[in-house]
Amino acid sequence: MSFPEKRLRRLRASSSMRRLVRQISLSPDNFIYPLFVRPGQGLKEPIKSMTDCFGFSPDTIAAEAAEVAALGIPAVLLFGTPKKKDEKGSEAWAEDGAVQRAIRQIKKACPELLVITDVCLCAYTTHGHCGIVKNNQIDNDATCELLAKTALSHAQAGADIVAPSDMMDGRVKFIHEALEENGFHNTAIMAYSAKYASAFYGPFRDVADSAPAFGDRKTYQMDPPNAKQAMMEIEMDIKEGADIVMVKPALCYLDIIRRAKDRFDTPIAAYNVSGEYMMLNSAADAGLLEKEAAMIETLYAIKRAGADIIITYFAKQAAKLLRK
Repeated sequence: MSFPEKRLRRLRASSSMRRLVRQISLSPDNFIYPLFVRPGQGLKEPIKSMTDCFGFSPDTIAAEAAEVAALGIPAVLLFGTPKKKDEKGSEAWAEDGAVQRAIRQIKKACPELLVITDVCLCAYTTHGHCGIVKNNQIDNDATCELLAKTALSHAQAGADIVAPSDMMDGRVKFIHEALEENGFHNTAIMAYSAKYASAFYGPFRDVADSAPAFGDRKTYQMDPPNAKQAMMEIEMDIKEGADIVMVKPALCYLDIIRRAKDRFDTPIAAYNVSGEYMMLNSAADAGLLEKEAAMIETLYAIKRAGADIIITYFAKQAAKLLRK
């Protein structure tokens, strides 16, 4: 019997050989770690719906940010909740809001750590939608004005990157113009460009208390079967001034990440969302898989699909593992 002409197992024969020929690298440099900010003082409260995640007050979040920076993770993404909600979500752009205060605390403690802020109204509104509601419908353009106002308040507090997640048409243009007109020429925009109306957001909505009081978000978030439309959304955001574009969620939309990577030169971010995170944690808790191995395999899949940046609640755990 003749031997195979090519023995591919030679390149898998040892750990050192596998490392030598590895085609995709994974590093803490690739990660963004999400953090939740709440009004108050002295808070570090466990989040029941999300393993190893906490809600911080602005005065305690700097210590967590310092730990993130020490692990070599270059950025955090802040999500906030208000003291009081209203129809317009006015605390979203308040100078003394939890997010604005947290930005100042983090930049004072860790000036080199990039602070990214989620720009949306859903956690701040009484109705839980991402925009202004008129006659039970979202007023797109009126919402864009308030999103720009929110993004500007984050930039004024010291945010390095603002990240609109609302999926309103034209909101990147509104935000870009507001930043430029007010002299924030170096504040970048990371747009949630292809954000799908997904079933995997449940744990996050519990944290942010942001589930819609009526209806759903399918009139503005993307329909899961659509791929070509995602490319249109991404292209529009780039033309309007987005510096980084995002696909959310990651695992059910690996094909969208790949299409975006092949088509656009702009950095591609992917959000490994709360439902994906807890799906793996729950399986590990049930003894159905080995958590660390599954975590790294998942992150490699997202990177292999084409993501330059991965937003993940696993960032700290993965960074520690990758440094071994």
